[in-house]
Amino acid sequence: MGLFPEPYNSVVCELLFLLAHWHGLAKLRMHTDETLEVLEGVTVRLGSQLRTFVNETCPAFATKELRREVESRRRRQVREGQSGITQTRGASATVVGDRRPKSLNLRTYKLHALGDYPVQIRMYGTTDSYSTQPVSP
Repeated sequence: MGLFPEPYNSVVCELLFLLAHWHGLAKLRMHTDETLEVLEGVTVRLGSQLRTFVNETCPAFATKELRREVESRRRRQVREGQSGITQTRGASATVVGDRRPKSLNLRTYKLHALGDYPVQIRMYGTTDSYSTQPVSP
């Protein structure tokens, strides 16, 4: 018994395992050349599995915006004057039928940057060894 019917369950379980494996490797406090090579390999497999998930698994499920996303979009439209909607304070603009289809977007910087982790760790060390906080004079 799985989370989803097959063949989707296998794809989701493999993706969850790779995400956890990648995260565990990326957050190691000490790396060797071997662990960085493993991280590079897992990163390649993760990218491939993410593309498989988006291309084969996601289309099988009708996913839509969350209610809070609809409410946020409506408030933004009202604020920017893009809609003929007039809204009184405290009234909810959420109508379930207005929820737009939503899919996983792989074209984000966060996912694009995953492949840079091994190189950055080689150059700067692990993420626990430095801070991005500005230095005070």
